[in-house]
Amino acid sequence: MEKGTVQIIYGSGKGKSSLALGRCISAVAGGKTAIIIQFLKGNLDADRLAVMGRLEPELQVFRFEKSADFFTNLSEEEKQKELMNIHNGLNYAKKVMTTGECDFLVLDEVLGLVDQKIVSEEELEKLLSVREESMSLVLTGTVLPENLKKKADIITRLDDVRIDNKSE
Repeated sequence: MEKGTVQIIYGSGKGKSSLALGRCISAVAGGKTAIIIQFLKGNLDADRLAVMGRLEPELQVFRFEKSADFFTNLSEEEKQKELMNIHNGLNYAKKVMTTGECDFLVLDEVLGLVDQKIVSEEELEKLLSVREESMSLVLTGTVLPENLKKKADIITRLDDVRIDNKSE
């Protein structure tokens, strides 16, 4: 059985989720099944979700949060409700990883859960430890905690570089 990889895509640049989606599509094109579990995304427009839905059943996308706004913009009361949904998403991720429900799993913006102190680094490391060895895993987010670097086979950092094109 082929050993899966752990990939981390992080940084301040745009395109982390798109890169992870591209890797999912490559996996699906190679005959694998893929699941994306998204965190902290706010409400995606229906058109984007519909396009990804066309790739089912080989690629499935799950979002457990209900709010139409980003987590950081929510009131404390709304955040408490969403925390339960976020933990449901993490529990589902654990189930997927322990049962081998797919070949390729993306935990989109899971690093943001650590950055916003919704889960600790230790909790995330414990979650990663239950992964079936044959499953490939991609984690995305803006900030990469130092301890998680050791868990990765591949780390990709995306940063936007602003180029000043003003003529002299």
